[in-house]
Amino acid sequence: MPRKIPMRRCVATSEQCAKKDLLRIVRTPEGNLAVDPTGKANGHGAYLKKSLDAVEAAKKNGALKRALKMDIPDSFYEEIKKAI
Repeated sequence: MPRKIPMRRCVATSEQCAKKDLLRIVRTPEGNLAVDPTGKANGHGAYLKKSLDAVEAAKKNGALKRALKMDIPDSFYEEIKKAI
C-alpha cells in the first residue's frame, strides 16, 4: 500500500500541492517572520508555492498578510525569493 502524500494549499494561488513542493512561512510565537525550510518550526504557518510567480501574486494580493494576520515588509519577500 503506497504512503499517503501530505497535501497543502498555496495561499497565493489556491493550488493544492504536495507539501514538499511548497515553502512554509511562519509567524513565530514571538511575532517574528521566518522562512521554515524544515516545515516543523513553532508558530502559525502559511504555505507558498516554490515559484517566483506565486511570491509576486502573494505580494500583490496580500495573501500572506491575510494568512499570517500581520504586515509583511517588502524585504521579507526578497528573503522568500532567495529561499526558492
